[in-house]
Amino acid sequence: MCTRTLSTASNGKTDQALRRSYLYVPSSSDRMLDKSLSTPSDVIIYDLEDSVPPSPHDKDSARQRLSTFLSRTPEHKLPHHERIAVRLNDITTPFFEDDISEILKSPFVRTLVLPKIHSVRDLHHVSRAIRTSRARTSTPIPIRIVASVESARSAWNLGEIASWTSEYGPDAGGKLGALLFAAEDYCADTSVVRTPSRLELLYVRSQIAIAAKAFGLDAIDMVCVNYKDLNYLKDECEDGRRLGFNGKQAIHPTQVDIIHSTYVPTANEILRAAKILHQMEVAHSSQKGAFGLEMEGGGKEMIDAPMLKQAENIIRVAKAAGLEIPGVG
Repeated sequence: MCTRTLSTASNGKTDQALRRSYLYVPSSSDRMLDKSLSTPSDVIIYDLEDSVPPSPHDKDSARQRLSTFLSRTPEHKLPHHERIAVRLNDITTPFFEDDISEILKSPFVRTLVLPKIHSVRDLHHVSRAIRTSRARTSTPIPIRIVASVESARSAWNLGEIASWTSEYGPDAGGKLGALLFAAEDYCADTSVVRTPSRLELLYVRSQIAIAAKAFGLDAIDMVCVNYKDLNYLKDECEDGRRLGFNGKQAIHPTQVDIIHSTYVPTANEILRAAKILHQMEVAHSSQKGAFGLEMEGGGKEMIDAPMLKQAENIIRVAKAAGLEIPGVG
């Protein structure tokens, strides 16, 4: 079996693109497809799965509608290819093969969201389908795969799933880029009872974030189904960010701004990180590997290498988000 190596970087990421929000857009609606051209969401997931009725007619119609939308919309009006993703029907359905074959005809689709990934066997199946579909094209850029964790089996196999690499190599067979948590599917499979506190999901959410970071993947948190309560959404976003998630799924455009403003460092976090970077530089010039940072309310906290890495991560994300980095010299 091909597996990726554990990440030794503090966050496992090498690119600067922020992927905070993943907004689902039903491919069954021309109106929704057209509206997606103006959304600020970091990633737009054009959906062929749950938002489309399950009949063969509706599935085929949505697939063709999305294909036409991608091919006929002028390129300068489409979202940048890094923002375009498509959620296919899962590999056990009669729709999967037609989905992947049709969607990968578009040169603008570089990310596939795969529902119901229970094991590496499922990822191998997807990879073979990518290889077959891309054999008809000359696009050299790897397809980014987002694996959706939706079941007890998925959670049990998280380490193997996160470490997966294609036997055909990333260019031909795709590359795993993120783990996504489908909370409602997971609860349906495990009989977990959902509560507003989310405590019943703490373990599995933590495991997903840890597995993703161990192998250099993004971790995408669950949908907030209460899309009318933006205060609850903000609380859920803050919770997800504390657990280590990079971003969050959205089911309504009104959720995007809250997700964007929450999945970035706060002004106080940025200031503290800037102080750490500056004062550690001073400490290193004095041949010291640690120093005491003044705390609000009095006292000092010892700052050493691990906290320096945390500060570097905060400044990296802040810069990618275009946030101001204060001078602290």
